[in-house]
Amino acid sequence: MPSAIIEAALTRCAEARAIPVIRTSTAHAAETVVEWLKEAGLTIFEITMTVPDAPALIRALASDPDLLVGAGTVPDRAAGEACLEAGARFLVTPWVAPELAEPCRAAEAALMLGAVTPTEVRVARAAGADVVKVFPASSVGGPGHVKALRSVFPGVRFCPTGGVDPSNMQDYLAAGAAFVGMGGALVDEKRILAGDKAAIQDVAYRLLGRAVA
Repeated sequence: MPSAIIEAALTRCAEARAIPVIRTSTAHAAETVVEWLKEAGLTIFEITMTVPDAPALIRALASDPDLLVGAGTVPDRAAGEACLEAGARFLVTPWVAPELAEPCRAAEAALMLGAVTPTEVRVARAAGADVVKVFPASSVGGPGHVKALRSVFPGVRFCPTGGVDPSNMQDYLAAGAAFVGMGGALVDEKRILAGDKAAIQDVAYRLLGRAVA
């Protein structure tokens, strides 16, 4: 049973409905887009380990008490522990990584493990997943696939990621997702490099259900 601290973090994710997945080729691009999204009103961020020196960015963001920051695409236990030490409140992988359960429990951080099939969902749960990340969601059946998984795992929190955008987010939530992960539709590196802050914030405002500022 997740601790009260983990439950509070997951409740916050559910209330936000979507977690921005920050995956950029440079740390500067990641820092830039996080600042833009914070200005738009987003307060939860998954910093993927494919971002150069991701733990440093996690540490900087985690120093802000208003933010809930986690690490994504965590390759192994050592990387996970480094992110937790930096202040990550959740760890995410697109696969099943049982070795992350113990450090997450010790740090009272949520664990989100990836799965696609019912068998993988059971393995992820047995490995200690608080949330099952359905990835890549769009190419394995989209909301219909999430709905089918939810029908046989009614007590499991699902977070579909991959191909999720503001136009289909509600379909995933209606299908039974607890919340979604949103990457390329929100964190578009071409727009970041072009300095197109307005376009990225427009997606954030749509995600939040607000008019463009």
